[in-house]
Amino acid sequence: MRNIFLFIRRFSTAIFFVALQALALWFLITYNKFYRAKGLGVANEVTGWFNSRYNTAEDFFKMREENRKVHKLNDSLMNLLSVNFIRNDTASRLTTDSIPFDTLGHYRRYRWRNAQVTYGTVNAEKNYIQINKGSKDGIYDDMGVFSSDGSLVGTVINVSPNFSQVMSLLHVQNKTSVLVKKTRSSGAVSWNGKDPQFLILSNIPKSDSIVKGDTIVTGNYILSIPPGMMVGTVAEIVPDNSTNFYVLKIRTAANFADLQQVFVVENLQYPEQESLLKATQKKVDDPKRTNR
Repeated sequence: MRNIFLFIRRFSTAIFFVALQALALWFLITYNKFYRAKGLGVANEVTGWFNSRYNTAEDFFKMREENRKVHKLNDSLMNLLSVNFIRNDTASRLTTDSIPFDTLGHYRRYRWRNAQVTYGTVNAEKNYIQINKGSKDGIYDDMGVFSSDGSLVGTVINVSPNFSQVMSLLHVQNKTSVLVKKTRSSGAVSWNGKDPQFLILSNIPKSDSIVKGDTIVTGNYILSIPPGMMVGTVAEIVPDNSTNFYVLKIRTAANFADLQQVFVVENLQYPEQESLLKATQKKVDDPKRTNR
């Protein structure tokens, strides 16, 4: 307290001068219409500047919660996509009565769940992503994972009760069946371990009229991933002189460097399809059957 009084005493002249200046400005603005308008304009500019900075700071701290709300809404919308439903065969009886139907009588094949990325890499040859949903949330191996805008990210390869590990498309051992949307030609997309913005698509015939910007979507040969979902666009076309196929450079639709929210998709018929596939392989490979 003593220091405050000493400060006031030391700078009393300057403080008195500032007070008189403020009083003079107040009188000038209050009793002169021109200066009053100018003063209010300056005040609005100053308060507007501070308010905008405050709102920017407030939006920054609220953005994560808003992102969660928007992602949850997108989760609901993703579950309404027509690709999630299949027309029911009226000539046969659907044995799984628990699968819900849409308004057109199509039964649900795919279900989408939202999740948050807790860890991810893009600079290694073998990149993985970790999400905050695990086996207790219904996540299991081979489920497809998509970015918040519905672009393919990778596949679940390992789960714990609370987390799941995803093999990213940016993994040198990952090969995914895709289609050129325009021509319906199928091929396998992979990563060469170099630029995380681009994938390599092979086995597209030169007879196809491929141009830059053509859309690449998920194919029909993966049980766990819905067909027709966005993978990327053609960025470069390289003819392979030794074959009749193109080698296409694909710009990924998903931004792997900034993944925060993702969707995990479940094929509700996957257990039955996978079981049938394994039983068929075992049946065909059975040496006793082969020797008959």
